[in-house]
Amino acid sequence: MSISDRLLGKKNVNGKPHIEAVAPSFALPGGEVRIVGSALRPAELRRPRVHFGVVEGSVLISADDFVIARVPDGAVSGSVVVGTNGHVSNSHSIKVAVQLADNLHPVTNPAVDREGNIYVTFSGSRGQKVPVAIFKIDANDIIKPFLTDMMNATAIAFDREGQMYASSRHDETVYKVSPNGTMSSYAEGMGVATGMAFDREQNLYVGDRSGTIFKIAPDRQIFVFATLEPSVSAYHLAFGPHGDLFVTGPTTSSFDSVHKIDPHGSVSTFYRGLGRPQGLAFDAEGNLYVAASLSGKRGIVKITPDAKASVQVSGQGLVGLAFAPARSAILATNGAVHRIAWDIQGLPLIPE
Repeated sequence: MSISDRLLGKKNVNGKPHIEAVAPSFALPGGEVRIVGSALRPAELRRPRVHFGVVEGSVLISADDFVIARVPDGAVSGSVVVGTNGHVSNSHSIKVAVQLADNLHPVTNPAVDREGNIYVTFSGSRGQKVPVAIFKIDANDIIKPFLTDMMNATAIAFDREGQMYASSRHDETVYKVSPNGTMSSYAEGMGVATGMAFDREQNLYVGDRSGTIFKIAPDRQIFVFATLEPSVSAYHLAFGPHGDLFVTGPTTSSFDSVHKIDPHGSVSTFYRGLGRPQGLAFDAEGNLYVAASLSGKRGIVKITPDAKASVQVSGQGLVGLAFAPARSAILATNGAVHRIAWDIQGLPLIPE
């Protein structure tokens, strides 16, 4: 065995490559997946060829027993194969997200109403007035302008009756938004108002990224519910199945936390070890999903109730997600919105 073979791993067995697993098996174009198997590196240390359906992806790292490849633009859900030495491996399935709209600027979760319409913001830079603040994507995946008269639209939430609320990080205000896209002030003085979530009693919680979680009662009285370390971008909020509020807020650290706040406002750390954690959502089984980096891998991270974390969807620039009807998920990057077929039932955002 040569020195290069000893340095780069076991010597390639000249034979047909075989795939044992692909992880994660869900991805956005541009996401990176790890393909594990045997005989995956050609002789003479040439790179293998990886195809996602009929489109070839780029190989970032290759060894005899694993390959890291980037999902190419144009890839669709289907099979992935590795080719070496004139041989093609067995195929493994992968689900690739479909882009619904681009040229957007979401900064947190998209929102889905009870009819399955998707709402996403064009937030813009601080103080920027954009032509359209919120877009609507209907059941036919047609995107239309929905709301125009808001500066720096940030988060969107629906109450139990289907009433929309939107926060503006520009003017410290949460607005009620009617079905025809007109808005009225609901609560003011919310600081740098970012993420929002409703609890079972229809109290609305608003994250001020400078360090405060506000609680707005149904009669519009405002309370300071909890205080946290300031965030460099936003607070993102979601209620868990037992009534606790979960919050992420990226800081300058690369080892950030998911905070859990009980109904009395007591703050604890649920999970620590994420890079730039942003939008979050729960499934019906109580698993938490966060747009974040885990061990340097960017995507949607699943955290189980006992705080075990793993990357479930690979993708760059992800800022949030929302579970949608028909067991799919809507994934927002900092410039686009995607849909992915994902056999997961989301936890209702407004528990009965």
